[in-house]
Amino acid sequence: MASGDLIRNPFEWFLDGFRGVGRAVASTAHALHVEDEPVETVAPEIRRIEVADLKQALRRGFEDFGAFRTDVLFICLIYPLAGLVLSQLVFGNKMLPLLFPLASGFALIGPVAAVGLYEMSRRHERGEDITWWDAFNVVRSEAFGAIVMLAAWLGIIFLVWLGAAYAIYSLTLGPEPPASILGFVGDVLTTPAGWAMILSGMGIGFCFALIVLATSVVSFPMLLDRDVGLANAVITSVRAVRENPRTMAIWGLIVAGSLALGMLPAFLGLIVVVPVLGHATWHLYRHVVGWPAQPADRIEG
Repeated sequence: MASGDLIRNPFEWFLDGFRGVGRAVASTAHALHVEDEPVETVAPEIRRIEVADLKQALRRGFEDFGAFRTDVLFICLIYPLAGLVLSQLVFGNKMLPLLFPLASGFALIGPVAAVGLYEMSRRHERGEDITWWDAFNVVRSEAFGAIVMLAAWLGIIFLVWLGAAYAIYSLTLGPEPPASILGFVGDVLTTPAGWAMILSGMGIGFCFALIVLATSVVSFPMLLDRDVGLANAVITSVRAVRENPRTMAIWGLIVAGSLALGMLPAFLGLIVVVPVLGHATWHLYRHVVGWPAQPADRIEG
């Protein structure tokens, strides 16, 4: 191994590994659609963004949320209902150690749930009339196969995260299940093993969250916007994070914090949080990614 390979950063290692797999998967995904339309292979421009751009994206997200009203609320009822069902499963099976990993795992699969919201914002930006049914038009996208594969990738990460979280519990407070909710909370907050579980879980969870942020922050909306192929979309997403590390880190904290607040009470806050973040992510994509043929893509306002 060359000495230069030893000093590359993690994003470069990830890019090298993903290029080969991504190209093969992307060609398979595109085979699900018409083959006479070529995939765009041009690498788009990555713009430098600041906190002001995040604020503007969030403002536009709130505007879209207000414009769609109960239509978006109807779609996003799926999220809190799923959360309540998962909570009942956890308590019913006495698998309390997985309650927090399940709840926090929403941040890992959130981009999948928001795909329909990206489509609604895309159509709204073009001046089209919007109904809740338009969220399901993603299945007609030429990149739907790639979107499904990217969603499967996030699903795998979610399952691996659950496995890692349970392993952490088994090595610290486990492997026996807790006797009661109060006893479990007490052990977590007042014992060295509990704090070891918290710290190690936060560290490993951060790594999972970073992978999801890097691979999906602009890839889903980019696939809806252009027929670019899976590899191009994911690599562009990683580039966006690598070239805007501070701003994207702040965006990740905004997403994580908003989802945490949205889980109170009983996941009902997600009815507002998920659509706002979903629409805002579309506008964030429009800020970050520029195309040579359309230099006016960036939305001002």
